[in-house]
Amino acid sequence: MNRFYDTLRRSPIRRGPSRVFGGLCGGIAEKFGWNPAVVRIITLILFLLPVIGLGLYLVLWLLIPLQNGSIILERITSSNGRD
Repeated sequence: MNRFYDTLRRSPIRRGPSRVFGGLCGGIAEKFGWNPAVVRIITLILFLLPVIGLGLYLVLWLLIPLQNGSIILERITSSNGRD
């Protein structure tokens, strides 16, 4: 599983510092040089298709690293193993 997380850490996309909710839109906008407001509007439109929009956002939220390289899913699964 560590190789999986290391691969995710090598991704050029990080959850952005300009956050409204989870930082995904800000991170995607920063990577591609887009306006974060445009990415947020596109995300809101995708939320009109709940399975696609919300599901995709949740998966990305769990997998895309924060600026410091930590991954939410890794923190969740490693803390469950220690309890």
